[in-house]
Amino acid sequence: MALAGVRVIELAGLAPAPFCGMVLADFGASVIRVDRTKAGVTVDTQGRGKRSVAIDLKTPAGVGLLKKLCVQSDVVLEPFRKGSRVFDSWKRPPPPVYMEFFFFNVTNVEEFLAGAKPRVKQVGPYAYREYRYKDNVTMVDGGTKVSAYNTKSFQFLRNKSVGDPSEDSITTANIPAWAVMNKLKGNFWKSSMVSVWMNSIGSGLFTTRTVDELLWGYEDPLLARLAGMSPDVDKIFGLMVNKNGSNDGEFVFHTGEKNYLDYGRVVTWKGESQLTFWNTNHSNSIVGSDGSAFHPLLDRNERIHIFTPDLCRSIYMEFEKDVEVRGIPAYRFTPPRSVLASKEENPDNEGFCISPEECLGTGLLRVSPCRKGAPVVASFPHFYLADDKYVKAIEGLSPERSHHQTYLDLNPTTGVIVRANKRAQVNILMNRISGFVKTRTLNETIIPVMFINESVVIDEASAARVHKLLLIVSLVSNFPLMIVALGAIMLGVFILLLVRARKQKRGANIMFTKALYATSEDETSYSPVSGKEKEDPQNGTFIGLTSKAEAQS
Repeated sequence: MALAGVRVIELAGLAPAPFCGMVLADFGASVIRVDRTKAGVTVDTQGRGKRSVAIDLKTPAGVGLLKKLCVQSDVVLEPFRKGSRVFDSWKRPPPPVYMEFFFFNVTNVEEFLAGAKPRVKQVGPYAYREYRYKDNVTMVDGGTKVSAYNTKSFQFLRNKSVGDPSEDSITTANIPAWAVMNKLKGNFWKSSMVSVWMNSIGSGLFTTRTVDELLWGYEDPLLARLAGMSPDVDKIFGLMVNKNGSNDGEFVFHTGEKNYLDYGRVVTWKGESQLTFWNTNHSNSIVGSDGSAFHPLLDRNERIHIFTPDLCRSIYMEFEKDVEVRGIPAYRFTPPRSVLASKEENPDNEGFCISPEECLGTGLLRVSPCRKGAPVVASFPHFYLADDKYVKAIEGLSPERSHHQTYLDLNPTTGVIVRANKRAQVNILMNRISGFVKTRTLNETIIPVMFINESVVIDEASAARVHKLLLIVSLVSNFPLMIVALGAIMLGVFILLLVRARKQKRGANIMFTKALYATSEDETSYSPVSGKEKEDPQNGTFIGLTSKAEAQS
């Protein structure tokens, strides 16, 4: 049969499970229903084709048996609960995730400081295996919500990298210095004092550091001096400092128990349902999932919303095209240009302007409100989807969709991520700042520092499970059509037999294919089931298939 060999565990307590399990059994699946041993348990009425077992989940042996049954099964009909397979996959996603870092090495610092166009050379990738898991998971509100911390850790992969991050050096913007200068903007006396400090310790507008230092942290001399005066200042700076083995704060998610469309949607982040970084409620809204889970039954016309703490905002993605990954059909969703469009191009983005005079053009987002005032600007790599003026201002950039587009490939039936590439770029806004003599020759320029490519492709084992699930969903969803088709076939056979019966009444010799109905042509005839031999032909004749011997007797 179609599902022969498919092993299904049906957990009691899931509303649709009894019927689904029965239908799967009808198609040949081996279905085992698991009940808890408690008073009042009754045999399920929709138990056709199933086996059942009662397990005491209050004992280690019972829990162990249930886990063994689930591990050995192909499909588990279960709710989103601790210990369930869907819960475990959500907590520790099985497909491997990779993080690649690409840096922009500035090759003409002195010429740029003298007024020339900056020239950069891309260096990378420096690849890492990213391990994701959710910590401190707690079910909330009777299982309708779940709280967790998204923890990430990274392990360097030398064979996938261009060099040794502990030895390779990059010349780039001195982000700590620019953060301090912007913090003191408007305070001439403090700015002048810090400017003298910068000269005395050799802290310039650019710095040369190893990749390891830029990523995982180094002691900056300017921050160290300020830390001696203010305990709030951290003397260690790094683009990924404190992000290896750490989390972004507590998330609370919907489990989808009340509405499957809410599955994975963020309820609160760090205890808040709204952000405070931006100027409008719309801009501060936390909308969508965290990018790790999406509801099933996706539609091409819907927008996929994702809240990203790295950008300090929610973004949306729209359908681009149909794709296939490991034989699994998927919809590709990608952020359109309007996500980072200017307020003139997309008025909804006006709330992301820190002030009217500090609004940037299309393709850029100033994230300094959530980066302690540092002039950090986010974009897609190489200013992909940004105004041409930003690309032309830097020598060495070449935006390409195939290398710089962010996208999600989602199976529309299950909502499972089958492939994804998250690509984002960190930039620094350089301009003249009163009180700092070194900046007086600068024209406003967005200097690219680094971009990331965070990628995942579904592994073969997970893909095999999705294939089986899609087959089952296809059979179950088409079950009514199969019944209709079977009914049409039976109607056709009935009409055929009816016509032949009428011919037999007129003395016609009716022959049937022996392979289908008999061992020889002479062994088959038709006899009336009804005794009404003179029944009106327009009402049809009820006939039955019998052997000649039975007919004659």
